[in-house]
Amino acid sequence: MFYDLNVPYAQGDATLPRTLAFINELGYNVVALNHSIAGKLPAQISCAIPDPLPFKDLPPKLEIRRRVTLTLTESYQNARLAELARAYNILAVRPIDERTLQLACGSLDCDIISLDLTQRLPFYFKFKMLSEAVKSGKRLELCYSQGVLGDSSARRNLISNATQLIRASRGRGLIISSEAKAAVGCRGPWDAINLATIWGLAQDRGFEAMSKEARGVVVSAQLKRTGYRGVIDMVYGGEKPALSEIAGQGSAVKGKQQVPKRKADDGEAVEKPISKREAKRRKHEARMSGGTNPGTSNRDGPTQPAIAAPAESTTEETTDVQSAATPNSA
Repeated sequence: MFYDLNVPYAQGDATLPRTLAFINELGYNVVALNHSIAGKLPAQISCAIPDPLPFKDLPPKLEIRRRVTLTLTESYQNARLAELARAYNILAVRPIDERTLQLACGSLDCDIISLDLTQRLPFYFKFKMLSEAVKSGKRLELCYSQGVLGDSSARRNLISNATQLIRASRGRGLIISSEAKAAVGCRGPWDAINLATIWGLAQDRGFEAMSKEARGVVVSAQLKRTGYRGVIDMVYGGEKPALSEIAGQGSAVKGKQQVPKRKADDGEAVEKPISKREAKRRKHEARMSGGTNPGTSNRDGPTQPAIAAPAESTTEETTDVQSAATPNSA
């Protein structure tokens, strides 16, 4: 998914539907409409971008977010940043000098730090200051449209400032946006990535700036506004049942006959398998009680106890043997 988080919004702009349709054709999936505020904040803060938009034939698959960009000129505006952030999906700040940039990278709670790279900046970017902003979850924005459609001076300043910003940030924590006021200023995602490659940004970092980093801005901004102390969101779980329904269900449960559990009969009791030790003990008792017969041992089974013959039958067999042997001797 590709993101363009800076599309300027103006009240009564008739070309906005055409711009959004063209952005959708270029392959973008999420777009943020940007409302800029410079100077003192109004007394009543509300979202200047209507929801839903009063336009027809908007791309149905294009996800639209609402963003506000505050130009940092006075320090007393910082106390109302939380109130301003609640009215929009994304909060961005635009520093104008080194003091406001250091303030934005440090203590201000914002989502995006957007710089006007078409102007000649009176300061240099420092890695320590920019890395502090990246570690705290803020992202630095590169806008290419004003340099592409502007005059030669704006193009020269854009190339110089973008190269310096990429070098100071080491390609980390950057997002690429168009800031196009018309459809002619928009470029495809891969065109913007190739343009950033010319400025010194690696192609994989440029792809992350159009997809992964921009998605992180949207998701983290949503969690800040909908989550609280680890709770991500509140989900509707249905209405609570009335007390009469609960009482009726309880009486119905009590009215049901309790079916007793089936008990096993004494005759159907199944003997538990005996252990090897118990089998060996029983075998030894049987052997000691009945005696053993050496001639009836078997390898496949235990030795069978010998059976003693009755005394009377032994006497009769002896007599028959003696009587049979008498004629032969005679």
